[in-house]
Amino acid sequence: MKNKILITAIFISLAFNCNAQSNIPGVLHEVSKNNKTIQSHEQYWIAQKLQYKTGISLYNPTVEYDYLKGSPANAGNQTDILVSQSFDFPSSYRKKQQLANEQILQADLQLKSATQDILLEAKKICIELVYRNKLQLPLLKRKDATEKWLGNFKRRLDKGDGNILDVNKSELQLIDVKKQFRENASEIASLTERLTALNGGNAIVFSDTVYSEMPIIPKFETLEADFEANDPMLKVMQQEKVVAQKQLEVAKSLTLPKMEIGYHYQGILGQTYHGVHTGLTLPLWESKNTVKLQKAKIDYAETELANHKNGHFYEIKVLYGRYENLKLILADYNNKINAVENIRLLDKALAYGQISALDYFMEVNYYNTLFNSYLETEKDYHETIAELYKYQL
Repeated sequence: MKNKILITAIFISLAFNCNAQSNIPGVLHEVSKNNKTIQSHEQYWIAQKLQYKTGISLYNPTVEYDYLKGSPANAGNQTDILVSQSFDFPSSYRKKQQLANEQILQADLQLKSATQDILLEAKKICIELVYRNKLQLPLLKRKDATEKWLGNFKRRLDKGDGNILDVNKSELQLIDVKKQFRENASEIASLTERLTALNGGNAIVFSDTVYSEMPIIPKFETLEADFEANDPMLKVMQQEKVVAQKQLEVAKSLTLPKMEIGYHYQGILGQTYHGVHTGLTLPLWESKNTVKLQKAKIDYAETELANHKNGHFYEIKVLYGRYENLKLILADYNNKINAVENIRLLDKALAYGQISALDYFMEVNYYNTLFNSYLETEKDYHETIAELYKYQL
């Protein structure tokens, strides 16, 4: 049963390595096309744009017809026909159109911001997969090496030239390595399922072991300025203020009188009367507090914008500090780590009986732990840069 589980894990690992089809930009391109959340957001904002364009035209015209029978019989009958068109103060239609245009622009920015969040999630999954794919090969080598030493120790024990402690230590080491190998294979499968879900359910296999080429990271002030200049979420909030200002202009225009013009016909006692119908609606109560409401919305939008700028500045600053720290740590690893060479020397020392199995596995675990830490640092480094360059997605 154990062998079957192990073979299954190896098969999963090899399947990922044999079916490599995508790099990170390719995956993000597919997700941007197939993601169901992005598609639903697109449909939602299409509907919202139509709603913004609704209600900015003239009111429907009104047609009234009255036929009144006179009493007594010789009093005659009366006919009234009224065709009228009501409209707001003329300047309000231009302001409503401007408001709709600004709301549509804001909708596009909100869609872009939501799309960036999804693409960043997909990119971080890809980075995690690169880390897991890079880890799987050395884990497989460690498992094979431990199995080889276990076999050697058993043969030596059978010949009376070994000891049971070396065999027991090798068996325990093999259990631990197999556990790491299976857990990593399981994580690869889980991450691939998450990536498939983000890709709208379309299977996508990502087997890269190389991270995307890193951009040249500028100084913090330059990067922060670029981020703020291109961040759609900041633009959404800036646009929210513009929309609030346009809503205030519309509210003010609606406090002006509404007008009505039309044609009136009246026939009574054999005589007819017809002519122009006009009317005026005085907005004394209907629009009460609407201007105050829009002014309050502008104040809120300004406060939220300032709060976002402040919080976002320090969020980027923290990310940049993390990037600089990880860069230094990674440089130290690259200069010092040489686990492959050290393990090769340990193998030779164990083969010649210069060290015990206990010492060998303790040293191997030390170098393996160090190498795993290096891979995790490398992953964190690339994830941090991905967040710093989220605005480019």
